[in-house]
Amino acid sequence: MNAIDSQPSRVRGFLFEQLDIRGAWVQLGPAWREMIAGRGYPEPALELLGQLAVVTTLITANLKQTGRLTFQLRGEGAVSLLVMDCDEQLRLRGMARTPSELPPGNLPALLGEGALTLTLDTAGMRQPYQSHVPLQGETLAAVFEHYLEQSEQTPTRLWLAADREAAAGLFLQALPGADARDVDGWNRLQVLAGTVRAEELLGLGSIKLIERLFPEEDVRVYDPRPVSYYCPYDPAKIYSMLRSVGQAECESILAEHGEIRVHDDICNHEYVLDAAAVAALFK
Repeated sequence: MNAIDSQPSRVRGFLFEQLDIRGAWVQLGPAWREMIAGRGYPEPALELLGQLAVVTTLITANLKQTGRLTFQLRGEGAVSLLVMDCDEQLRLRGMARTPSELPPGNLPALLGEGALTLTLDTAGMRQPYQSHVPLQGETLAAVFEHYLEQSEQTPTRLWLAADREAAAGLFLQALPGADARDVDGWNRLQVLAGTVRAEELLGLGSIKLIERLFPEEDVRVYDPRPVSYYCPYDPAKIYSMLRSVGQAECESILAEHGEIRVHDDICNHEYVLDAAAVAALFK
């Protein structure tokens, strides 16, 4: 296990005060392991899902308006779907649609042609905002670097890592006017951050990592925020879905199988209803 195992899942922002460049760091230990418990994902899909969990946490933590953020990556490849959802309390849930065995490969090899969909739902919106962009990049980090640079009009870099025990990432973004503060600052930080190794992202704490990568820089570090996995049982959702299907169809399934089984893919929960439970739904 990694050194992170006894540590809570968290995100911490920081700022290079003399450069007008901001950063953030995420390590997901317990929250990540809870999410993938019992899933049996093959390593290539698990790594992508862990990286998506980190990116979703980073972006949600930096939202100007609090709300629920959902990313979906759909493709024509063996990994046909990746979903990650995070609310304003940094509570995560997510899943991958993938075969049980996968050969190693980069993002295009695993997902094929596809698209990235963002859904943002905040209290002030009449309906959720959605954005669709094609997948561009050999890695998940490259896909989101391109997406953030296009949507926020500012240079952004990401370094991501994930395994079965933890998922972690580092984010850097140049604020408007950063070049005026130090014309070489952005390039210098990219080079320094580019020396980070996956085991350092997964194993080092935020302060040690910042000291290791940026020993000569003036960095203001903010308090960390906890991140958790949250995907409780929700029978009411299943009951509502079955009522929409209709009593005749439900009774037909009962007649054939003796029970109705519904699997909630994103939370990995199984709901089983016998004849008495179905009858109670339609009273």
